[in-house]
Amino acid sequence: MRSVSSFSVVVLASLSLAACERPAAPQKVAAAPRECLPPQPVPAPAPSTAGMVLVKGGQFLQGAAPARAEEGPPRATKVGSFWIDRTEVTNADFARFVAATGYVTLAERPLDPKAYPTLSGDQLKPSAIVFVGAKNPNDGPGQWWRVVQGANWRQPEGPGSSIAGRDNHPVVQIGYEDALAYARWLGRDLPTEAEWEYAARGGLKDAAYTWGNQPLDLQKPQANVWQGPFPQADAGTDGYKAETAPVGCYAANGYGLVDMAGNVWEWTKDWYAPNLDPTQIVDPVGPTERDAYLPSTPDEKRRVIKGGSFLCADNFCFRYRPPAREAGPTDTGSDHVGFRTVLRVKS
Repeated sequence: MRSVSSFSVVVLASLSLAACERPAAPQKVAAAPRECLPPQPVPAPAPSTAGMVLVKGGQFLQGAAPARAEEGPPRATKVGSFWIDRTEVTNADFARFVAATGYVTLAERPLDPKAYPTLSGDQLKPSAIVFVGAKNPNDGPGQWWRVVQGANWRQPEGPGSSIAGRDNHPVVQIGYEDALAYARWLGRDLPTEAEWEYAARGGLKDAAYTWGNQPLDLQKPQANVWQGPFPQADAGTDGYKAETAPVGCYAANGYGLVDMAGNVWEWTKDWYAPNLDPTQIVDPVGPTERDAYLPSTPDEKRRVIKGGSFLCADNFCFRYRPPAREAGPTDTGSDHVGFRTVLRVKS
């Protein structure tokens, strides 16, 4: 059953008249061809580590002197060794899971009227959140997104869209419990926030980005992020305009992991609180659900997502850096959130 997220309820209610609108499909822009990774080994149940990379445990400085308030305070953190997917879970990977199990994602299920007493009729039909951009410079966030009936992992932008030809793109429109169900099918787990950040740094202890300290090169971007003023215009100089890229189109970090910056946000196991707990320093797991909260809506519970996405621009989001973090609503899917899995090494 989905839990209530105030963000989702507000968007569902305020945009209910537009919920059946289908946004224009994203269009590719002309760009120099990129050499992306070929399809990776088919994921197999544990103890198989096909398609994964071993990250040896160690100590690092988690967090940062915050570019965003929620990124600190920095703390010395120690994590154990773990295997982590080299790439984000792809459409092809998730399709195999669904074919084997018959799993139905959150976005494919109707809303529970008991959990959403203010909604009725069409508002309760299966739906998910889709980014549609801004038509006017003064448009606010309520105009950037649509709750689209029929949007799900198979048709990420809604009815009429498709993942045909996108087998090697990261799967999106995946809620937290969907990601966890996939991981458990393989006998794996989702990473903690500390594990994810340690892996994203790729052995670079003090670097600002997954690739080092050099800022994003707007002519030859190191990741699939937004180039230009958000949300009006993505220049698409990375080869992909306001859309996902196939996994592995950009250089790997020091651990051989790709797309730890940009492309899609990734779920972690941790509940979200707007800071790092300085008392958790060895294999931290974040706050308890009871202690999780958002400053704007203290009763709301969300999970930490990491890595930024194709929608992250320096002028607005700037969260494609390893210490950056965001609160992901767990009760819905969106077209810029995916995940990868981990398999911890038993001590």
